[in-house]
Amino acid sequence: ERLGFLPGDLVEKVNPYLRPLYDALYDMMETERAGRLIERGSIEVAPLAFMRGRTLNDSFIILDEAQNTTREQMKMFLTRLGFNSKTVVTGDVTQVDLPPEKGSGLIEAQRLLAPIEEIAIVYFTEKDVVRHRLVQRIIQAYEQTDPGPA
Repeated sequence: ERLGFLPGDLVEKVNPYLRPLYDALYDMMETERAGRLIERGSIEVAPLAFMRGRTLNDSFIILDEAQNTTREQMKMFLTRLGFNSKTVVTGDVTQVDLPPEKGSGLIEAQRLLAPIEEIAIVYFTEKDVVRHRLVQRIIQAYEQTDPGPA
């Protein structure tokens, strides 16, 4: 949201934030293929702030790190859904980086949207971790001392 304060052109400003998405994309397919799909517009990686005013029809839309969205950002994102589209929102409510006075849009969305039949909410545990085997044990250690979000 505050990219204007960073040095460099737009690409230089947003690339550090988008790097994890590109890393995941390149894990799923060859770099050259991903590049061609991005060039053709079949795949688009964009900052959340660039979604305002858009309607995403015939799309598969992923919002990553959603625990750090505000209520307003989450609502804006979720209302971009167009016809023939699906949305996946990912996040870890134990890793919210927002100031304490700002509530997580992900936590609120879980509460507000759980009663809607067409929306599925899936929760993962440390058993679902696909990173280094020690990550499961690290998560378990933190969970023993931290009850999680309030």
